[in-house]
Amino acid sequence: MPPLRHERVRELLKRAIGEAVRREFNVDEVGLISVNDVDVGGDMRSALVFVSILGSPGQQKRGLAALEEHRIRLQSMVARAVILKYTPTLKFLADDSIVRGNRVLQIINELDQESAGPEGNTDPASHPAETD
Repeated sequence: MPPLRHERVRELLKRAIGEAVRREFNVDEVGLISVNDVDVGGDMRSALVFVSILGSPGQQKRGLAALEEHRIRLQSMVARAVILKYTPTLKFLADDSIVRGNRVLQIINELDQESAGPEGNTDPASHPAETD
């Protein structure tokens, strides 16, 4: 388990980066950018920022490109919001875990509907036993 200080820094960075992104980027241009998680290095000099971008595929590409393009500005905004000895160097990574999770839930729902059959009854005790 990471030290408490490490966890607190992760949460502070996550909030500060999310707020900076919200202020800097227009949703119509780059989609809705959400900061899912921040993974801070042991020396706290680097941070991987996992983001999900909701929008069209074009907006998603522009959103990730805009984050990389404005990385230095976002770092300076974070440095003003979170006082640390060293401001971590940010690296943005697309996180598709929400999309994958939604797909898994969709598959589970489809399987539930298929097993229910046309009658909608999934209780095996209610089906009469088959005899040969």
